[in-house]
Amino acid sequence: MRTVILSVSSREEMNQRFLAAFEGESEGTFISFESPTLLFKVLTGKRWELLNMMTGAGPMTIREAARRLGRDVKAVHSDVHALLNTGILQKTDDGRIEFPFDAVRVEFTLKAA
Repeated sequence: MRTVILSVSSREEMNQRFLAAFEGESEGTFISFESPTLLFKVLTGKRWELLNMMTGAGPMTIREAARRLGRDVKAVHSDVHALLNTGILQKTDDGRIEFPFDAVRVEFTLKAA
């Protein structure tokens, strides 16, 4: 199963993962955000619905995604591009969109300052 881990990570944590990967240690697929605020700005409720629908569905057009969700194509287009910009979604060679993972895990810790 291919899982993407969305995390809130400091620059130091990202550097440690990079160095471990450089030395051949498999860390998995991470997409890191600077803060929980940024994570939740990118991953809105509608975008979670989009990811949920696309999980295991294979490549599709934006129009097909909108049809399956029962949403406006323009709104889905906007959500798709936000997720493409973060690397959560990918475009295939023929221009379709794809969620290339079987699962999403979100990791962050909230602690006293």
